[in-house]
Amino acid sequence: MPVQVGINFFCMKIGIVCYPTYGGSGVVATELGISLANRGHQVHFITYRRPARLTGFQENIFYHEVNTLEYPLFEYTPFDSALASKLVDVVMFEKLDLLHVHYAIPHATVAYLAKMILRSKNIHVPVITTLHGTDITLVGNDPSFAPAVEFGINESEGVTAVSKNLKESTLNQFEVNREIEVIPNFIDLSRFNRQNKEHFRKAIAPNEEFIVTHTSNFRKVKRVDDVIRIFQGIVKHHPAKLLLVGDGPERRNLENLCRQLGICHQVVFLGKQDAIEEILAVSDLFVIPSENESFGLAALEALACQVPVIASNVGGLPEVVLDDFCGYLRKVGDVESMAEAAISLLEDKEKHQLFRENALKQARKYEISRVVPIYEAYYCKVINDFSKKWKTKQELAII
Repeated sequence: MPVQVGINFFCMKIGIVCYPTYGGSGVVATELGISLANRGHQVHFITYRRPARLTGFQENIFYHEVNTLEYPLFEYTPFDSALASKLVDVVMFEKLDLLHVHYAIPHATVAYLAKMILRSKNIHVPVITTLHGTDITLVGNDPSFAPAVEFGINESEGVTAVSKNLKESTLNQFEVNREIEVIPNFIDLSRFNRQNKEHFRKAIAPNEEFIVTHTSNFRKVKRVDDVIRIFQGIVKHHPAKLLLVGDGPERRNLENLCRQLGICHQVVFLGKQDAIEEILAVSDLFVIPSENESFGLAALEALACQVPVIASNVGGLPEVVLDDFCGYLRKVGDVESMAEAAISLLEDKEKHQLFRENALKQARKYEISRVVPIYEAYYCKVINDFSKKWKTKQELAII
């Protein structure tokens, strides 16, 4: 499906730079690229490893691996330089119309370097930077990175943020001279939906226990220890199982906490999972008590599978989880209040069913078919504005 810009139709050649891991930014970038390819655009992923959700052959999708040089002089392999060189190569020989880099560090500044190298060859390509969260609120705010992050944002032809809250945080922390467009994360409802997995549910909860779920990368900011303490409050009143999906630096501490609380037999560490939608399909409640979430993609995935959410009232979570509609919002660290909210919802079958229905209504607002056209229109605007800018410069140079 070509994109309409005024009366012209064209399919774009788009370069996507992202981290190819299980993190939210990589997931969003990959799903966006796949959807764009399905709509007829040519998409080129440029990363150091094939993105986790980019599997099998897919039409209109190309993968370019960034290779780095191992050399005794380098204590740390200069990935930034290798990425910049690869971007130059792909833009030149694939004739890309646009570079879309996800996560500002180091992609925004690397894209600028590539853009300058290309400019010396009289090749001009616009760059869009999408801000995802910790690239602004955590890592990007560190003095070691802040000047480079600010420069990369301001030198991008387009900038997007995944939530209103992240846009506000960016404007508060940096001197930004670019307009930031809010384009939210999205969900593929053909994949994330309430499926009949009764056999799976019986295997996990043979005695009809409630199933509570949490997914994350098990970093301190996710406060997974709060998830366990909230669950401890639940099991004091009702039989339940806790499914912890993911892995990360806090896992050993979390396992020790379960032992200390004496609830190991009720907590299942599932590790990293690709088919998270199958786990959500058997869940009664999703808990995400993070210290900060710029959007809350995990919460959106739960809502799409009609799982009510208990969340902390921070960052972009209130934009995704509507309090007393499809879940409950509580202050960060208020484990007791979160547990009480969870218990009250699980005990009220009618309200729980209503929240399930509302969860799907909320998720539909972020359906991928609604959000990707917004990206397409933004791409077209940036490309057109960029083309006009360079046409004007060339005309002035002739004069």
